[in-house]
Amino acid sequence: MRAALVCAALLAAGGASASQPSADACAANLDANGKAIYAAARPGVAGGGDVRATVQSATITLVQSGAVPRAAARAAAQAAGRCLVQL
Repeated sequence: MRAALVCAALLAAGGASASQPSADACAANLDANGKAIYAAARPGVAGGGDVRATVQSATITLVQSGAVPRAAARAAAQAAGRCLVQL
């Protein structure tokens, strides 16, 4: 069981999807807040997580930590989400 979990984790972490370059290219055009949200949410989304829930959770965490201003959070999260759906 443990070996199966380790193998699954390695495959998920190491496997790049065909759309990863387009998602990363999209993220390169984001502002600093969008890039922070993209970077925080990307591992969860790439691992098969729900884009909306993952972006929401990452955004809340970044706003609470002061890394992303609350006033800019919604627009930055929406922009990051548009990039993350390409993963």
